[in-house]
Amino acid sequence: MSAPDPDPNPAAASAPPRTVVCVGDVHGYFTKLHALWANLEASIPARDFRTALVIFLGDYCDRGPDTRRVIDFFLSLPSAYPGQTHVFLAGNHDFAFAAFVGAVPGDAESFREGWKVYESYEESEGWYRGEGYENMHLQGRRWAGKIKARFNEVKGTEYKGSIFDAAPTFESYGVPHGSADLIKAVPEEHKKFLANMVLVHEEDDVCITSPEGTKHCRLIAAHAGLEGKDVGEQLRSLKAKDTRMAKIEAIAGRKNVWDIPEELIEPPTIVVSGHHGKLHIQGLRLIIDEGGGYPHKPLAAVVLPSLKIIRDTDIPPTE
Repeated sequence: MSAPDPDPNPAAASAPPRTVVCVGDVHGYFTKLHALWANLEASIPARDFRTALVIFLGDYCDRGPDTRRVIDFFLSLPSAYPGQTHVFLAGNHDFAFAAFVGAVPGDAESFREGWKVYESYEESEGWYRGEGYENMHLQGRRWAGKIKARFNEVKGTEYKGSIFDAAPTFESYGVPHGSADLIKAVPEEHKKFLANMVLVHEEDDVCITSPEGTKHCRLIAAHAGLEGKDVGEQLRSLKAKDTRMAKIEAIAGRKNVWDIPEELIEPPTIVVSGHHGKLHIQGLRLIIDEGGGYPHKPLAAVVLPSLKIIRDTDIPPTE
């Protein structure tokens, strides 16, 4: 009797690692998204692209002019690329959009408790007080509000309607900023897309190439990142879509979610985000938001395991 084959499927054992693409903040720029997608398809071997895991890192709306077309594009992907897996993280802008059109879970009482945390900002941010505001999450009210300041000193740009620059999103659906008519104007399939966005995504085995070779890692994707303590509790809350908090740090934090939490150093964990208006790759911390919603900056994606950066402005390879 012969000894059993120690590797009954050697082809599987030697199979190349799956391609993972993480796409930065689109912010309503359909033309950039379309060009980036074409460049990704041209730059990644066809077989790898057809089976890739594609993680969109959030902030699909606001600032740019074509939020509606961006979401239509996302909805077309499963049928156009059935071998791919598509993950749509909620960014802080998308969460606020969803909150305005009634596409986030939760109850009005807990939402109103959240208002109290930031009520000192209500007047300056001009929170929405139109139809349906009584049952709305804080971020929906801020998103559709009319900010008093005209100029964003931090970004060096004029505000577009609200503190979220939401006016272009309203206009992409054919209604003026701050109008309750948006709730009817947004198609049901778009509301379903917004409701189905996830706050966090995890993968158990993603490869990344380093000078030492190929490393197998866990991957956690969240729009802004994770705070430095109680990672397990954070993940449970994010998976449950707990909206009782007025501000969800994993999608809206800044310095407090910049680094990889210490408890994720071993075993090695890639933490990938957008949100921060920067392209930052340091070890296993990946921040992919080169565009930041600015019209003159590129939309970027990172491809794993190679860590190659692809931009909408790249000249695609030729045969």
